[in-house]
Amino acid sequence: MLARRFLYIIAGLIVLTLAAGIGWSLFQDQLLRFAFVPGVRFDAGAAGPEPDYTRPGSWLARPDLPDDPSRWLPQGHAPASKPEVAVFYVSPTTYYGKAGWNVALDDADSRKWLNVFGWSEASAFNGVGAIWAPRYRSAALGAFMSTGPDSTKALDLAYGDVARAFDAFLAQIPASRPIIIAGHSQGTVHLMRLLKERVAGTPVAQRIVAGYLVGWPISIVADIPALGLPACSAPGQANCLLSWQSFAEPADPKAILETYNTKPGLTGAARKGTAMLCINPLTGAPATSALPAANLGSLVPSADFMSAELKAGAIAARCDPSGVLLIGGPPKGFNGYVMPGNNYHVFDYALFWANIRADAAARSATFLKR
Repeated sequence: MLARRFLYIIAGLIVLTLAAGIGWSLFQDQLLRFAFVPGVRFDAGAAGPEPDYTRPGSWLARPDLPDDPSRWLPQGHAPASKPEVAVFYVSPTTYYGKAGWNVALDDADSRKWLNVFGWSEASAFNGVGAIWAPRYRSAALGAFMSTGPDSTKALDLAYGDVARAFDAFLAQIPASRPIIIAGHSQGTVHLMRLLKERVAGTPVAQRIVAGYLVGWPISIVADIPALGLPACSAPGQANCLLSWQSFAEPADPKAILETYNTKPGLTGAARKGTAMLCINPLTGAPATSALPAANLGSLVPSADFMSAELKAGAIAARCDPSGVLLIGGPPKGFNGYVMPGNNYHVFDYALFWANIRADAAARSATFLKR
C-alpha cells in the first residue's frame, strides 16, 4: 500500500512537471511579461536625478577610482603597462525588478551586478588601455518585453545618461587618444544609438579602434550603414564593428528573431530577411568556425557568480547562417541564468574572455601603426 502511494506521488509530480513545461512553452511570453514588465507608469523622477559625470562617484570605472572592478585580472595576465587606448564600456541591464522603469544609481542589487559586469566583461580590455564605464539609470529588463510608450521613455532616459557620460569621457581624455567602445545587451543598444547620432560622420569616428557591440541583433544591411563604421571582415582589422550572440545547441533564437524581424533598422529599412552580423570571437572574422582548442580562456563563474576561474580550450564557436553564434552543447560550469532557447546571452563575454582580450590587443596594434 505504501509503495503504491509512493508511485502515485511520483506520477503526480511527473504530471505537474509536464503540465508546467507545456504551460511554459505555450505562455512563455506572457509569463515573462508578467514577471518583469513594470506595473506602474513611467516617472522620470523615480530613478533619481541625472548622474553628474564630472564626479568620480558617477562612474563604475575610470582611471582615478581606487576600487575599479574593471582592473580585475585572472592569474597570468597583466594590465597595460602604457595605456595607449581609452575604453568606453557600457554595461548590460542591471535592474530586473518591476517597481519602476529605470533603476536608481544607489540601488544595492543593481550595483552588485554592475560590479560583476565590470570585472567579468570590461576587464577584457584593460590590457590595451584605461577603462571608463558610467553608472547609468538602466532601463528595467521589462522595458525590452513591452512595446508601449513607457518602455520607449525608459530607454530614452537611460540613453541620455550614456550620451552625457560619453561627452564627459571625451572631455577628459586627450583629443588624439584612440578609443574602443564596448557594450553588452542594453549597453549595446545605447552604443548603437550613440554611434548613429553622435559619432558617425564626425572626427571621433576616425579615432575608433573597434566597436564591440555584443549581445544584440545587428543587421548588416539595415543597421551597419547608419553606424559610420563597417563590420569587421578580418582578424586584427581596425576601425570596424564586432557583434555576436551566443547559443548552445539545440538553439532556438525565436525570441531574438521576433524582435529582429518586426522592428526597422537604424537606416529605416526593414531588418526582416537581412543577415545578422556575427563575428566569431575565437577567430575575429565573420562566418567562421573554431574548435575548443582555439579558445584561449573562458571565465567559468563560481556558484554565487561573484568570482570566476579562467579555463582554456573548453568551448568552440561557429557562426550559424541564421546569424547567431553556436557554442556546441551546454558548456560545463555555466548553469545559471541561461535564457530560453539555450541562449547564453549572459555569458557572451565570459565564454570568450581571453580571446576578446587578444582581439582588442591585435586591433589596437593595427590602429596604432597608422
